Amino acid sequence: MSGRPDDEVPRIPMTAEEIETAHLVAPPKLNGQVTLREYDPRWPAVFEQEAVPMSERLGHVDHRIEHVGSTSVPDLPAKPVIDMLLTVPDPGDEACYVPALENLGFTLVIREPEWYEHRVLRKYHLAPGVESANLHVLPEGCQEAVRMLRFRDRLRTVSSDRKLYADAKRSLSLQSWEYMQNYADAKSEVVAEILERAMAGESSRPDA
Repeated sequence: MSGRPDDEVPRIPMTAEEIETAHLVAPPKLNGQVTLREYDPRWPAVFEQEAVPMSERLGHVDHRIEHVGSTSVPDLPAKPVIDMLLTVPDPGDEACYVPALENLGFTLVIREPEWYEHRVLRKYHLAPGVESANLHVLPEGCQEAVRMLRFRDRLRTVSSDRKLYADAKRSLSLQSWEYMQNYADAKSEVVAEILERAMAGESSRPDA
């Protein structure tokens, strides 16, 4: 299986050409500001609504499904998009999981074999107030999956980092972006700062 070594740092911001190459269909252009919503306590229920049948369909393969991204963190503003992480032994073996997920309404939209064999499947029309779900597929135990979960857990438990990230998101959302990925990449600096503390296990007073 190809992919970046697990000790490699997160990827640098993507160019327009890289964004278009990774997409299996034409990537939707934003060409404007990002609309954020205040945290909606219904978001975790939407995740569970999708995760349960996914797990049932994937019973033939070792896997784990986690709610990640801003919709998984109470009190954090977010786009109304449920980010999910699916870890499997080999994301490059699409036949093991893609057909099962297609039966649930997911479509494979991104393929990045050079970056941890990363795949993204997308589903629309999940629930009122939710635009879509992005399902990120990574190998179990790879460093990017670890980072995603550590970052989520840090934001859930440390209010100062949660506020730092929320402030950055709100500020960047007011700028105009060609692709949503450009907005995501613009958050790299603050994400790296928070991740450094999370990965080092730096102590900070958690929320009561």
